Amino acid sequence: MNQSHILIVEDEKEIALAIEAYLTNQGYKVSLASNGVEALELVESIPIDLAIVDVMMPKMDGITFTMKLREYYHFPVIMLSAKSEEVDQIMGLNMGADDYVTKPFRPLELLARVNSQLRRYKKFTTATQEVNQHLITIGGLEMNTETKEFTVDEVPVKLTPIEYKILNLLMKHPGRVFPTEEIYERIWNETAINTDTIMVHIRNIREKIEIDPKKPKYLKVVWGVGYKIEKQ
Repeated sequence: MNQSHILIVEDEKEIALAIEAYLTNQGYKVSLASNGVEALELVESIPIDLAIVDVMMPKMDGITFTMKLREYYHFPVIMLSAKSEEVDQIMGLNMGADDYVTKPFRPLELLARVNSQLRRYKKFTTATQEVNQHLITIGGLEMNTETKEFTVDEVPVKLTPIEYKILNLLMKHPGRVFPTEEIYERIWNETAINTDTIMVHIRNIREKIEIDPKKPKYLKVVWGVGYKIEKQ
């Protein structure tokens, strides 16, 4: 059984019920809305994986609905319309639709489009989740632990290996104060004897990540205790 949840936004009841019956028979969960206003309410209350949206509807048409939807949601939208003019297709796609089917359509064609869009979306979602597992983001600081890339407000910043290790340690535990001895022992894997080198690295890191290193936003010192990355 296919557990993907599809929203049909169609004011012609016979068409909506026919699509619902066909998709339900294929194992999809289906919800119905007769206009864009109802559809937005449903999207906010239940998880949706794909929407099939008619262009011409009362209260809120399909193009307006898609524009509003795209402010917060990224699941695929397949637009339906009795019109076959190229201008309507282009408008729908420009407003955020992923595909376009002209009425009358064959059920097999619509199902093929639905399956194709869901496969593409699931691949994108999986890839995004994998990337996010490697990202540590705190305010404008972003560290990719797989590629070892680091950016400040989306601007790439080059760190030395030691600077990277110190920032990685602090960013993984935002708000926690690390004594200089602990930082030294974790980075160099040996007992801390002289921790002055930590201060030098901290100063260099601040020069790279802070707008005003003398008034740091991110890398803070807690006098007599140690250093921390401030939660943002």
